[in-house]
Amino acid sequence: MSSLSWFSRAVLGWYAGGHRDLPWRRTRDPYRIWLSEVLLQQTRVDQGLPYYQRFIRQWPTVRALAAADEQEVLKAWQGLGYYRRARNLLAAARQVMNDHGGRFPDKAAALRSLKGVGDYTAAAIASISFGRPEAVVDGNVYRVLARVFGMDSPIDTTVGRKAFAQLAAELLDPGHAGDHNQAVMELGAVVCLPRVPRCDRCPVAQRCLAHRQGRIDRLPVKAGRVRTVERHFNHLCIATEGGLVLRERTGKDIWQGLHEPPLIESQGPLPPAAFKAALRRQLGTGWKVHGHIGPVRHVLSHQVLHLTFWEVTPPRTFAPPSDWRAVSGPHLIRYPVPRPIERYLAQRLR
Repeated sequence: MSSLSWFSRAVLGWYAGGHRDLPWRRTRDPYRIWLSEVLLQQTRVDQGLPYYQRFIRQWPTVRALAAADEQEVLKAWQGLGYYRRARNLLAAARQVMNDHGGRFPDKAAALRSLKGVGDYTAAAIASISFGRPEAVVDGNVYRVLARVFGMDSPIDTTVGRKAFAQLAAELLDPGHAGDHNQAVMELGAVVCLPRVPRCDRCPVAQRCLAHRQGRIDRLPVKAGRVRTVERHFNHLCIATEGGLVLRERTGKDIWQGLHEPPLIESQGPLPPAAFKAALRRQLGTGWKVHGHIGPVRHVLSHQVLHLTFWEVTPPRTFAPPSDWRAVSGPHLIRYPVPRPIERYLAQRLR
């Protein structure tokens, strides 16, 4: 028996004694396990649960999701951010149907061939749905292992990630892989919290090195931070039949496939006179500016956006670009939009 077996025994016993009753824990259906893992990446359970329930109601099987329209999936995802994951979700569902006969692969290596499925998600599906001895490593697992075993290896480096993956594999109880993985993740989610951990409720507190050494607030370690970029969006809010003119975002930038009012991006905030000058330079003369809302600050993982919504009217002779679309008020709700645009529309249509 491994000298580390105490860890799995402790967390499995704690998990069996009571854990959150979540719908994806009542099933071994790989579709529902996969859906929950994708939805909950970097999203709290209380935020992700309504999305999970909505997806299951709208697309109860992988076959149903594979047949969905991308705009419908983006709309259902609206508000979660990281919209590439929604597109990957749809692509992976189609892979399951087209390449695997509608059945999810039961091994991690094959699961990783699905669009958007990395090591963590593949290990979660393989262990929880199929009982494969694959250890998961996510943010909660990093935090638990770093503290319990006093690991100083930075979790945002290749060397550090390999060290944690190796330890997680050594700790895994292969006979109860799914429950073991869920137990460690649950421990990190409800007890070993980032700022105020509940050490009095922890089943391994007596053997936790960070707890003994008073280093809980210093673990896990990160090597460095990614530079945050500030961006300034000036949206042209052109009224039409009680609605608005929208365009679809394309390319490799944020919010690809979502809709927004036409945009002028600037290097910094624009006062009214500077905005009017930018409008003339880019779209010609004759525009009327009636007022504005904002700037509104919106924080993404590595970007801080400042959005200003300018109420404008184009000249009669203006020929709008081909990707501008006049959307009447009742139809605005059908279009997937980024969260700050959703808030603006809700305020505008009240």
